Amino acid sequence: MPQIPSTSIRDPDIRLSHASDGSQLIELTGAWDIRALPSRAASLSRELARMARRAPARWDLTQVQRLDHVGALLIWRAWSKRRPELLALNSAHQMFFANLEGGEALVRLGWRIDLLAPVRSLGAAMMSTLGHFVSGLQLFGQMLIDSAVLLRHPERGPWREISASIYRTGTQALGITAAVGFLIGIVLSYLSSEQLKLFGANVFIVNILGIGIIREMGPVICAVLVAGRSGSAITAQLGVMRVTEELDALAVMGIPYTVRLILPKVLALGIALPLLILWTSAVALVGGAISANLQLDISMRSFFASLPAVVPTVNVWLGIGKGVVFGVLIALVACHFGLRIKPNTESLGAGTTSSVVTSITVVILADAVFAVLFNDVGIALQ
Repeated sequence: MPQIPSTSIRDPDIRLSHASDGSQLIELTGAWDIRALPSRAASLSRELARMARRAPARWDLTQVQRLDHVGALLIWRAWSKRRPELLALNSAHQMFFANLEGGEALVRLGWRIDLLAPVRSLGAAMMSTLGHFVSGLQLFGQMLIDSAVLLRHPERGPWREISASIYRTGTQALGITAAVGFLIGIVLSYLSSEQLKLFGANVFIVNILGIGIIREMGPVICAVLVAGRSGSAITAQLGVMRVTEELDALAVMGIPYTVRLILPKVLALGIALPLLILWTSAVALVGGAISANLQLDISMRSFFASLPAVVPTVNVWLGIGKGVVFGVLIALVACHFGLRIKPNTESLGAGTTSSVVTSITVVILADAVFAVLFNDVGIALQ
């Protein structure tokens, strides 16, 4: 706690005198802190209030030996929460009144109701979303333009990078997608079985699991896992390259990063995600069949024998098509946010988080579009 040197600490006191120019001078002396004030706080508060009601006077707090937030607040309230025009104060005590002034400013600002603030926030969010959308389209278009040269010179294609990306985003994700798919199949089958038992409609468990997993749950769950796993890795990789100025080095050498960095990732996810969806859906159906066997006494042989009859093949192709679209969207979103990373670690973390959240949102929106466009396709046999 700031304090001025003193041989003896005196009790808090208030003196009224006249300065050399004839103006009134109010002097505060002694210790104004929590150790000295409790016994005299009420009387000092009344005395300060009486002094503050006088005609404009000079306040001298240079003789205050000790001051803390308690004493400063007592004085501040006597001043009606406004610093006097004529005030002498030790520099070590300035911070107490500066903090009180800052708090009052925040309170005053908080009482101002800005009716247009929600509208401005909504507008800013919409403009930011539009900016990201336009930037994503530009990135996709630039990738197509820069990749056109591969049609004339296939030997220049980044085939090693594409193969490595398929391995990282596809092969290494088989374990986690299988585990999640198996558990999803068991849970969905268990909950559905409990309801079907009530109506004696046990055989319809095949319809529910077949349509639900192959058409919706498999593609969406797999895409969300890939967005969180591979999408974040792509954003972090490009962000680190931005921080270490590797992207600038590619530009100096005349190598388009859209061909060497973005195209392999887009193609890899466009190829790997449909295969992962087939894998995840198959494992989820196995889990669902096991649960149906335990809950409804439907053998796994009977389950898979009746599956082709109740689930049209078009649902499988619809799931594969979703996988291609989801994979391309996830890769583009991840690359877009990775290229926007600024050369600092804080931006890297924020960009990776935004990439994952945006990728999952885009996947869900794309799935909603698929549901609307293909609502009459593959639901029932004609």
